[in-house]
Amino acid sequence: MGESWNPMPLDSFDRKILDLLQADATLPVAEIAERVGLSPSPCWRRIRRLEEEGVIRRRVALLDAARMRVGVTVFVTIRTNRHSMEWAERFCRAVSEIPEVLEFHRMSGSVDYLLRVVVPDIAAYDGVYKRLIEMADLFDVSSSFSMEQIKYTTALPTGYAG
Repeated sequence: MGESWNPMPLDSFDRKILDLLQADATLPVAEIAERVGLSPSPCWRRIRRLEEEGVIRRRVALLDAARMRVGVTVFVTIRTNRHSMEWAERFCRAVSEIPEVLEFHRMSGSVDYLLRVVVPDIAAYDGVYKRLIEMADLFDVSSSFSMEQIKYTTALPTGYAG
């Protein structure tokens, strides 16, 4: 996450392959190859190279939050007065172990950390909140409940990779 690396060059075939796989990682190689205008063997080699180079980190199933009973999304901002490396490492390790926390970012500006949390209801979020304040000395924890999800995607734009 956030690591500095030397990006591998991606051509238009690679970007088309990535767009297709981000939409449906179960597509057969033959279908991907046909859609991007390659034969299956070169297409498979490109996919393997994209995996080996870490461009494709992994292939996953995306679950429906409502059917998993975690349809409430909470954005949590955290401010702290503690900024030692030891404290930050301990805090980050502890927060990363909370399963309801789907995203965890260290921020610039007036907020130190931003979390995206999913829970079934406010009572469940209160449990997450209590775990947060028990694990570390925090200056401020502020929670905003999402009223409506207007856009959601896991697909990254591929146009910048070239």
